Amino acid sequence: MSTQAVAFDWLPQEVMENIAFFAATTTDIGPPSDLLPLLLSCRSIYHALSLDANLHLCARIFEYKFDLSAAVRRLGQHIATPDVLSKELRKRFVYLKRIRARTDSRICAPDMSNSPMISELLWLAYLMMLENDGKNVKQLREYAGMEQWLMEYWFDDKGASLASKALLEDVWLLDNEHNSLAMWLFWLFLRPDRFQRTERNYRTFATVLKPTALAANRYNICHAPWEDFIPKFCLLEPTCINHYSNPYQLTPPTMAIPAILSYLSLVGPLVGPARAVYKGLHTPTGFPSCLNQSLEWEADWQRCINLAKSPLASQFSGAYMVGSLQGVWEGVFTYTEFTTYAALLSGRPPSILHNSMVAQHRQTWKLREYYLTGSRGADGIAGGLESRPLSSGDPLKAFFPSGIRIHEHAGSAEVHEPGKMVPLSYRQLSACGVEAEGLDIQDIIVVGEGHSAWGQFNLIGRVRPCDGFVSFLKEYIEGDRGQWLYRGYLVGSINGSLSGRWRDTLSLPDANGYEGCFVMSRRR
Repeated sequence: MSTQAVAFDWLPQEVMENIAFFAATTTDIGPPSDLLPLLLSCRSIYHALSLDANLHLCARIFEYKFDLSAAVRRLGQHIATPDVLSKELRKRFVYLKRIRARTDSRICAPDMSNSPMISELLWLAYLMMLENDGKNVKQLREYAGMEQWLMEYWFDDKGASLASKALLEDVWLLDNEHNSLAMWLFWLFLRPDRFQRTERNYRTFATVLKPTALAANRYNICHAPWEDFIPKFCLLEPTCINHYSNPYQLTPPTMAIPAILSYLSLVGPLVGPARAVYKGLHTPTGFPSCLNQSLEWEADWQRCINLAKSPLASQFSGAYMVGSLQGVWEGVFTYTEFTTYAALLSGRPPSILHNSMVAQHRQTWKLREYYLTGSRGADGIAGGLESRPLSSGDPLKAFFPSGIRIHEHAGSAEVHEPGKMVPLSYRQLSACGVEAEGLDIQDIIVVGEGHSAWGQFNLIGRVRPCDGFVSFLKEYIEGDRGQWLYRGYLVGSINGSLSGRWRDTLSLPDANGYEGCFVMSRRR
C-alpha cells in the first residue's frame, strides 16, 4: 500500500467525503467522472467512498448538479432522502448519456418509435425543465445536447417523430405522447435568434409546425372537452411515471399549444404584415434569470396532475395562478382562406395547408381579472359562501350565461345574472390578496378591451377550474366583424404566453368550425 493511501486511511470519514465531493464536482455539468481516479487509488478508499456505499455523498452530488427545490415543493420532503437522490442521480445520467449519444432521436429499428425508453427519457427531460432553477437546463443543453437531439427528432429524414415520413406520404403527424412531450421540449429550448431567417429554414420548420398549429380538426388544444366548463373526464388516459423513485399519474399536455407557440415564433415573423412591427413572443429561454425560475411552471405541473384524476376537480386547485392575466398583452392571430379551411374540414391531406397562405394581424389586449371567493370554516370545509358561483353558460359565449351584465368599479366588479336577485361581487388581486386565510377561489372572470387592424373590440372571459383553460369572447364594437371565441392556456406565469385557437361562434360547439391560432405575451 502506498504512503498516500495510508494517509487517506487515517482521515476521518467526513474529510474523505469532502475530498470525494470536490473531486466529483470539479465541473458543473456531466457525471462525476473525476471521482473515478480517486476511487481507484486503493481498495480502502473505494470501499469508503464508492457511490454504492455512500448514499450521503450521492445526495450531495445530486444537489450540486441538479435543481431540487421545485421537486420538494411539489412532491414533498420525502423525495429528498439520500437513498432516493442517489437512485435519481444514477437514473439521470443514464438518460442524459443516451441523449448525448443521440441513441433515440432517429429511427434505427421499425418498432423504435414506440420504445418505452423514449417515453421515460422525454418525461424526465420535460419534468427537469418544469423543475428548472438554472442547473437542470445546463445539464440538458450543455452536457446532453438536448437541442441537437430535438432537431434530429423533428427534422431529420429518419427522425423518431416520423415527421419526415408523414410529409413524404402526405399524412398527418402522429399525435401521441412522445411527440407531445418532444414538442413541448422544442418550445422550452427554443432560441429564435439562433435560426437564420431564410426560405430554407422557413420550409423546414413549416412542414412540421404549420399543420400541427393550424389543423384544429386534427390536433386538440385541450384533453378535457373544451365545451364543458366542469368536465367530468379527460379524453386521454394518464401515464404512470417513476419520478424520484415514486410512481405518479400524469397526463401529458397537448401537442398543439407548443406547436402554435413555436410556429409563430419561428415562422410567423417571416410572413404576414405584422413582421415589421411585431417583435415576437417571449420564449422560455429569454425569461429573466432568478433564483426560483421553476415557480413560472407551477400551474403547468399541476395541470398534468389534475388532468390525471378521475373525476376531474370542479374547484380551482393550482392549474391557474390567480392574477396571471391582469395587464396589457400583445400578440398576433392568424387565419387561412375560408375555402382552404373548408377543404381541410372535408378531409383533405396536410398538403392543403403546406400550399396555403397564412395571414396574420397584430392585436393588443388590456385585461382586468376578477375572482369570486367563498369562506371556509376552521376545519377547512366550505361553509356559507359569500356568493354562489356564476352559472355555466354557452361555451360559444365563453361560458357566460345569456343576458349577463358586468359593472366594474375600483378593484371590484359586480356581475348581474338574469334570474338572481343579488349581484355577485368579484374582486381584483390588487384590492385584496388571495393569500388571506379563510378564502378560496370559486370563479375567475376577465374583462377587457383591445384593438387590431380590424378595429376595436371588447373581451370577456372565464377560467376553467380543473385545468386553467381560458375562454374569451371577442366582440368587435363597429362594423360587421362580429363575435369570435378565443380558447387556450397560459403557458408559464408572469413571463408566460397565452396560446390557443380562435373559432367562429356560428358553428355548433360539437361541430368543427372555422378556426385559426393566436398567441399573446405580456407587454414589457
